[in-house]
Amino acid sequence: MACRISELILDCADPERLAAFWSEVLGYVEIGREDDGGIEIGPPGVGFGGLQPTLILSPSSDPRPEKLRLHIDVNATDRDQDAELERLLALGAKPADVGQTGTEDWYVLADPEGNEFCLLRRRLQPL
Repeated sequence: MACRISELILDCADPERLAAFWSEVLGYVEIGREDDGGIEIGPPGVGFGGLQPTLILSPSSDPRPEKLRLHIDVNATDRDQDAELERLLALGAKPADVGQTGTEDWYVLADPEGNEFCLLRRRLQPL
C-alpha cells in the first residue's frame, strides 16, 4: 500500500489573504479553521481525504520567503496557459525570477506573500 498526499501546509503571515488567493486559483472553498488561526481550503463538496489534497494556510510570525524546498505547480483546466496567466496576475500573483532562460514552457509566479509556484502549459481535465 502507498501513501497519498492529503494536505499541503503553507506557512504565511496572513492566512485570510492567502486562503482567498489560493481558493480563487484552485477553485477551492474554505473547509475549516484551525485553533491557531490556520485556514484549510479544499475542493467544494469534498473536503479532507478527496482526490485532491487540501491546502492549510498556517499563520507564522516567521514565514521564510527565501528558496522553498517545495512549491506548487498548477495547470489550467478550462482555458489556455496565457489566459490563465492573465487571471492569476489579476488575482495578485507576480512574475518571479528563479533563473529561468525564457524558453521554458511554464511561468514562475509568486503568490501575494512571495511563495513561488509554477503555471504549467498542459491543460488538465477537471476532476
